Amino acid sequence: MTSASSTGSAGAPAATAVEGSTAQLALATAGFAICFWAWALLSPLGNSYGERYGLSDFEVSVLVAVPVIVGSLGRVPIGALTDRYGARVMFPLCSALTILPVLFIGFVANNLAWLLVGGFFLGLGGTTFAIGVPFVNNWYPPTRRGTAIGIFGAGMGGTAIAAFTTVPIRDAWGDGAPFLIVAAALAAFALVSRSVLRDSPAWTPSSGGGMLARTWSTVRIPATLQLSWLYAVGFGGFVAFSVYLPTFLENAYGLSASDASFRTAGFVVLAVVCRPIGGTLSDRLGGVPVSVACFAVVTVCAAVIVAQPPLIPLATVAFLGMATALGASSGATFALVATMSPPGTVGAVTGVVGAAGGLGGFIPPLIMGAVYGAQGDYGIGFGLLALTALLTLLFTLGPVRRRVRAHAG
Repeated sequence: MTSASSTGSAGAPAATAVEGSTAQLALATAGFAICFWAWALLSPLGNSYGERYGLSDFEVSVLVAVPVIVGSLGRVPIGALTDRYGARVMFPLCSALTILPVLFIGFVANNLAWLLVGGFFLGLGGTTFAIGVPFVNNWYPPTRRGTAIGIFGAGMGGTAIAAFTTVPIRDAWGDGAPFLIVAAALAAFALVSRSVLRDSPAWTPSSGGGMLARTWSTVRIPATLQLSWLYAVGFGGFVAFSVYLPTFLENAYGLSASDASFRTAGFVVLAVVCRPIGGTLSDRLGGVPVSVACFAVVTVCAAVIVAQPPLIPLATVAFLGMATALGASSGATFALVATMSPPGTVGAVTGVVGAAGGLGGFIPPLIMGAVYGAQGDYGIGFGLLALTALLTLLFTLGPVRRRVRAHAG
């Protein structure tokens, strides 16, 4: 590999960001938020579709989870393609293609089967995470990547936009209105990004082997699987709550759809705000101690929810605590990705780790729906979350910390 390629993969070699980086970061973050807005459209409407089409709790869980798994697995090839062709090609392409499933769900799908088809392709919006991370990584030096990628990751607030606005827009202007608005936003970003977005001067296209070979070589990097586990629990937990929390609040606490969506939006906003904070703290303190603290908080808060305490104040405090920790842990994980990825692999590693995070968000809603359908209670689901967070804390203190030290040495 040439020195130019190494420099491009590692980011700008100087101690300061490349000129123009702030504008590029802002545009990428805005586009990521719009794509995530589209990705999360089904979640606030899950119970409404359930009532309209006579769906079971498990079927509703599957419906809201399908875009998550597709958006997750799709990050692997999208990350590799971004390494090869750059964000200037991939960002407008993916955002434009996401318009099709948005309009299909809003105006064509009229039963569970068609909604699942639309939700499958809606997952494309979730793949844009694997475009933005390597893009931002190349615009910033190592000492600022945690903060920069954390700021970009705040674009996951698109799920909050979906939670805040989807039901009110539907109630005010009709069933198709949210989908028309999102389609227009995607189209606008596709046009603007194609004209304005540009890859960092430090970036060079990857070469060497096909996509399958590159993906396999990426999976074999020890740090890839370790960071995938951290992200599966951290970001996966965030995704799981962002898509299933409205259903949980309606079933467990009897809230209305609009009230449940509003409270979920608060959860998402807090997690979004804490993501760049986690990245910044990782730049200063290291990703391992920040991750350990975050998973400790998740363990305690999930244990509190097992007993399904009163919504105000105890359950609300526990959920907000989890939002804070899950958001910060996501920022910490990608601060580690930015520093530990070998030259030329940031996009590919991001794809695999990002896929793991999305898969981590796919499984819990299915478990929650199945447990509630069988027992009418969510206690077992939250008990499993507490145990998983505790095991992840121990894993971070052990193998992950040793890998970080070995990389630094």
